[in-house]
Amino acid sequence: MVKHAAGQYAAGSLFSLQGKKVLLTGASGFLGRTMLQALLDNGATVLALGGSERVEALTPSLNQRYGPGRVQPYRVDLHDVPAVEKALASIDREHPVVDVLVNNAHELGPRTGFNVPEGHLEDATFDGWMRNLTAGVYWAVMTTQRIGAGMKKRGQGSIVNISTMYAVVAPSPRLYEGTDFINPPGYSASKAALLAFTRYTASFWGPYGVRANAILPGPFSNTDEKSENSVTPDDPFLERLKARTVLGRVGTPCELVGALLYLASDASTFTTGQALVVDGGWTII
Repeated sequence: MVKHAAGQYAAGSLFSLQGKKVLLTGASGFLGRTMLQALLDNGATVLALGGSERVEALTPSLNQRYGPGRVQPYRVDLHDVPAVEKALASIDREHPVVDVLVNNAHELGPRTGFNVPEGHLEDATFDGWMRNLTAGVYWAVMTTQRIGAGMKKRGQGSIVNISTMYAVVAPSPRLYEGTDFINPPGYSASKAALLAFTRYTASFWGPYGVRANAILPGPFSNTDEKSENSVTPDDPFLERLKARTVLGRVGTPCELVGALLYLASDASTFTTGQALVVDGGWTII
């Protein structure tokens, strides 16, 4: 049972990550960059694991802003399993206490079937399926096994897996009619597997004080930059997404921050094995 001293029910204390160390994967991506800043803004030191050079490029300015060592990048090709295992072993040696693990990384591009003919069910390739399953669930398995084991030994820790609303509902084919966009079946399947893995971890490691939960984002369209999985602000496809939500709009990355801070912090010490859907009401109708 967690005991709170006077003043600790204040939101600033309850949701604080002051003094906590967080391992965040995919820290340089569309959603990951906002997660990184939110973790830093709320006191965490962030170990950023991923394949992009962008976090390395951002690290000096972030450490100047938040303090030396607040961001520590670990660049590795996440599809290179031996290299990932080596990087995780280094993190384990250099940072024996990691309080929070946020599994956010996924490969969103042509090789996983996004917005290419191979993204359609009848044309999906073995390589596309395997890359989705590897990115969607096995990357989280690797980090959980190595970093979560330390949490289990210490008797506390929080694991937050970033899944998707498509782990619980199917994409509507009408969204994609007449467009170049497609959401591949391997993505939904891998993220549903991640959700099952989240519950499994929560079940088996709950007795050791380790919590595991998932955030299921809805339509968070990248309109800010040109990338393999972005959409222009004036694209009719974006209007279809907006019309499908109860709130009549798509989400912005900052609207995931509340869910992230809740699950990462002591505000959720009696919450585990749950799927927190942040989708503007998409899945309720």
